[in-house]
Amino acid sequence: MTCLIACLSTGKGTWGHVSRVIKDGEWEKVILITNDFGKENFTAEKPAEMIVINDRQGLEEIRDEIKKQLNGKLTGTEAALNIVSGTGKEHTALISAVLQLGFGIRFVALTKDGIKEI
Repeated sequence: MTCLIACLSTGKGTWGHVSRVIKDGEWEKVILITNDFGKENFTAEKPAEMIVINDRQGLEEIRDEIKKQLNGKLTGTEAALNIVSGTGKEHTALISAVLQLGFGIRFVALTKDGIKEI
């Protein structure tokens, strides 16, 4: 099984999307990249670990924080990423952190036919 890493941030309706990806998928582990608001207000139907970032920081600072908190938590050679929620800065920081840790990525999303690799 693959670890899922999902941005949980801004965007109308995106929390519902992330929730369904978590619920409907078979994941070894779920890690959410979020801010303080997301940590306090989001509940998932399956266990999920949250990495809280300060989205007001610069791109490199966010990348380094994600990288620091992800280090040692992923298994295998790749991670499934869902970036439907969030900003370009958060997405760039997340992708960079995962790649710098030496993992491959595959993008996953909820479609009308269920969860698919995009």
